[in-house]
Amino acid sequence: MTLPILDTHLHLVYKDRFSYPWLEGAPGINRQWTAESYFAEADRLGITGALHMEVDVAERDIEAETRFVTTVHPKVIGAIAAGRPESPAFVEWLEVLGTIGGVKAVRRILHTSPDSLSQTPLFAENLRRLPAYDLAFDLCLRADQLLTVGKPLVEKCPHVQFVLDHCGVPDIAGAGLDPWRGAITELAMLPNLACKVSGIIAYAGENPTAATLKPYVEHVVASFGWERVVWGSDHPVCTANANLTKWVGITRELIAGASADEQARLLTGNAKRLYRV
Repeated sequence: MTLPILDTHLHLVYKDRFSYPWLEGAPGINRQWTAESYFAEADRLGITGALHMEVDVAERDIEAETRFVTTVHPKVIGAIAAGRPESPAFVEWLEVLGTIGGVKAVRRILHTSPDSLSQTPLFAENLRRLPAYDLAFDLCLRADQLLTVGKPLVEKCPHVQFVLDHCGVPDIAGAGLDPWRGAITELAMLPNLACKVSGIIAYAGENPTAATLKPYVEHVVASFGWERVVWGSDHPVCTANANLTKWVGITRELIAGASADEQARLLTGNAKRLYRV
């Protein structure tokens, strides 16, 4: 029996609607990526639904993107919206999100931002508002930021549900198990943090294999436990080194030795609980 998958990290790109300045520096994916094209491949792989992850559109397009993706396709069952917790206007944005059905979490890109952005009292104060709106917060950090940026922020917001994207972006191509491994072990001690096994195939160099990714996925699962891990494609970013089909195949190979219950937690169950879908 092939267990179904809920993809918690799908990027859709509609260049005819929105502006994506950062894509100019990513020529390999700088084109349309529609829901229809994604599900044409995903349906065959057992992916039965997806959460849309904001695509760092131009700030003027954030609200329009959020509203659009919540109705773009029946199998896109929720959205993780962009937000600016460093802004005094963040509370007004939360009120707007409350009027948009299907928003499950907020993300602020931090891995390409100055570390100081998320270290102000206002940033943490605004994140502490999220539980009142039933919203989680996705953390997108580089491996070198995990303990200096991620840990203090999660500790300041003990009632907020955080989800760490992309296993904390380890340098897999460079065999960078350490110090990433120790940072993950330490972060996993924070009970309000979960970890997303998403898109790490993009960091594994050319021709990635299950053997290449195994030490990283196994360490994340061992640290967080099967009850605090979710799966995400990071499509189309994951296509840098492999297509969606290969990433799903490697995932299923990596977890083949786990029980059906453990696999179901990673692939669907935990996501439904953490993102309230």
